[in-house]
Amino acid sequence: MSYQNILVAVDDSPISYAAVEHTLSLAKLSGAKVTVLSVVAVDPFVGVDFYQVAPAITDHFMQAEAHAKLQLQDIAQSFIRDGIEVKTKIQHGAASEGIIFIADEIGADLIIMGSHGRTGVKRLLLGSVARAVLTESHIPVLIVKQ
Repeated sequence: MSYQNILVAVDDSPISYAAVEHTLSLAKLSGAKVTVLSVVAVDPFVGVDFYQVAPAITDHFMQAEAHAKLQLQDIAQSFIRDGIEVKTKIQHGAASEGIIFIADEIGADLIIMGSHGRTGVKRLLLGSVARAVLTESHIPVLIVKQ
């Protein structure tokens, strides 16, 4: 099977960069275009009024978004150097929901992402974005592990 439109989801972890490397290789082989996505988490139970009261929270999210933009620009250069058509996106909200939403929005035919490989209590407390995407996605998902 040849993929035409790959979505690679990244965060600030080393495993994300491994997922990018896999995406680069697969895009070269298939001639696919790539969208690199970063999801900036937004606390769902905090209202707008809270942000006016707590500027430190607002600053945190603004810094997170600025960092994500820089990271995406850096990653995009790897694809551009290899002549691969690349776009970047930032989505706000829960990671798994954001990944699924953007995959649908861009018409992706493959999602590539890293898995931190958490087990036990850490997995229960932190959840598994990779597991949620695997469960919810209607398109193939390639999980890159450490």
